[in-house]
Amino acid sequence: MIETGRLNRLTVVKQVNFGIYLDGGEAGEILMPSRYVPEPCPVGATAEVFIYRDSDDRLIATTERPYGMVGEFALLKVVDVTAAGAFLDWGLPKDLLVPFAEQKPRMEIGKSYIVRIYLDDASDRIVGSARLDDFLYRESDSEFSASEAVSLLIANKSELGYQAIIDNTHWGLLHHSEVARPLRRGQRLTGYVKHIREDHRIDLCLHLQASGKTDDIARMIMETLKKNNGFLPVTDHSTPDNIHNQFGISKKMYKKAIGALYKKRIIVITKEGIHLSDSQSSRN
Repeated sequence: MIETGRLNRLTVVKQVNFGIYLDGGEAGEILMPSRYVPEPCPVGATAEVFIYRDSDDRLIATTERPYGMVGEFALLKVVDVTAAGAFLDWGLPKDLLVPFAEQKPRMEIGKSYIVRIYLDDASDRIVGSARLDDFLYRESDSEFSASEAVSLLIANKSELGYQAIIDNTHWGLLHHSEVARPLRRGQRLTGYVKHIREDHRIDLCLHLQASGKTDDIARMIMETLKKNNGFLPVTDHSTPDNIHNQFGISKKMYKKAIGALYKKRIIVITKEGIHLSDSQSSRN
């Protein structure tokens, strides 16, 4: 079954002058216009494609990637406003519609807004919403743990710090004291859960403290591995800056944590990087 608004790996079933048709299962054959078709792409080959509906409501496949997919948040610029709502440039020929009911405040041409991209159940069309609180939790019970690596999207700046969207699911706060340089709205970066407060709200940091325990750092590295399909291209030859950008820790701290994971046979170290061991991969 295909997923509209996401990446799908589909099989080529027909070639025509204006493109190819892919097997969409219950959705039928899906056209990929010639300008998106990679070479070579014969019948029987597979291609990773993004699926969306064109202006005529037809399912279309493309090898282009939008700035955000269904279930994600992105900072997008308004290029037009009509009676239907605002249209935002999201990197595809067909702009993303944000209906007036999903705007907060009313959008203006030329300005950029962070929106949630979602699939409207009624129309099966991909649309956007600026009503972020409808899609994000402010509190965390057991989803996150201290020192866990998370993906962040900077959303707003306040007197306390920067509001950030965590893993497309939760709000978190980066206090000004945790930020060494100004951050931009819409900026994506890796951060870490610093603390889950008594009210279950999440405080974030961009760098783990040098006093962090080896077990906490090892757990953070494992979580990062799991989010990257069990592999990270980090080796003994990686520079301290590369390791710091990836994990927010020193190379010395990284090597100590990696050593602990290796001794427990949780990871395998190769010339290309570090891998989760077969026993660990089978659990995920």
